[in-house]
Amino acid sequence: MAGKTRVAKYQADRTNQKLYFCRLSCQAAGSTDDKQLYQAHCETAIFHLYGSFLAFTQELGYFYSLNMSAPTLSDIEQALSERTQVSPEIQRLQQLQQQGFLANIERAYQRCLYAVPPDTIVDQTPSNTASPDLIVNVVTLSNQWLPDETTIREWRQQFLELIEQLRAGMVEF
Repeated sequence: MAGKTRVAKYQADRTNQKLYFCRLSCQAAGSTDDKQLYQAHCETAIFHLYGSFLAFTQELGYFYSLNMSAPTLSDIEQALSERTQVSPEIQRLQQLQQQGFLANIERAYQRCLYAVPPDTIVDQTPSNTASPDLIVNVVTLSNQWLPDETTIREWRQQFLELIEQLRAGMVEF
């Protein structure tokens, strides 16, 4: 590439920065004994890791000269299809999004965003009132669904390796 570096030309610096922030958050999680602080650092790491996926998607949009500020994999696939082009990078990411570490990252990200609804149990035993008694089982929101920083580090490493492979295969067209 004459002139600009890959980082400058395709905005790869944002992808790299999000991966770095994820690493810092995992380090912070690993160095605390406070459970709430640990959870906060792990959730932050997941946000940055998912953000690196979004940034890489944007990087792919720039690579394919698409004018999209926040593209999805489907957006890029559709735009390339209209040009009769196919992106092996998009295909690989879509596979991993359906089944693989990207699916796990997305699931963890969604769980960080939305609270798990409390269990609701309806007691159907007969009573003196016309309606059944509603018993709500209040469960303290547990962070058992939250992956530990070791798992997040593994996902980060897998994604970093994938990005490096995909970037190596991305050539000017």
